[in-house]
Amino acid sequence: MNEPARPGTLWLVATPIGNLDDISKRARDQLEACDWIASEDTRHTGRLLKHLGLDKRQVSLHEHNEAQRIDRFVELLGNGDDIALVSDAGTPLICDPGFRLVRAVSEAGLPIGNVPGPTAFVAAVVLSGLPTTPLTFLGFPPPKSGKRRRLFESVVDLAHTVIFYESPHRIGRSLRDALEVFGDRRASLSRELTKLHEETIRGSLRELVEVDHERSTWKGELVVCVAPNGYTEKLDKRPDR
Repeated sequence: MNEPARPGTLWLVATPIGNLDDISKRARDQLEACDWIASEDTRHTGRLLKHLGLDKRQVSLHEHNEAQRIDRFVELLGNGDDIALVSDAGTPLICDPGFRLVRAVSEAGLPIGNVPGPTAFVAAVVLSGLPTTPLTFLGFPPPKSGKRRRLFESVVDLAHTVIFYESPHRIGRSLRDALEVFGDRRASLSRELTKLHEETIRGSLRELVEVDHERSTWKGELVVCVAPNGYTEKLDKRPDR
């Protein structure tokens, strides 16, 4: 009598946030072992796979098609195929698609594995000079100022370091809203993490707003860390440049 086929595993594989040499050996081995790689952007992941010397079948999984792809992925897993889920950078599901897929796979009783690795907000907070525990991560704030301020107001009284991501074209408005809501707390702004032009600017929120005024453009996504409510460490006169 034949034994039932082994179900496949959905592997959540973290990839580098900038420097491709940050890929772990285990992550590379798992990508090589899987039958499919579900990529937020197959072109972007294709460059990583080429760097690793891998030629793998890819299928796109992003915010616009995740709901439609779930049944197919569950079917593949049920038939014994292993699938690696990766995002464009960092750990899958952190401000990236995949939550609904993981939930569906879990509800189907199929195995899920994790290969941990880089996450931009963790790198930013350890570089910030601010307390690393406890912390509250907000992801990307809403694009409209009113909703963004209400989100900041919901955490303003927490004795937590507050972290959020922002895009280059909204960073100035978000910093000004943060200053209005949090007051002139100590803060940091990180960009291009692990890349050649990595930069972390430390100072007060007002000083970060001033730095934004001095910059004509920003490159890449940014990570902002804001000091906890009641944090009283003396501020430097000027932010680190």
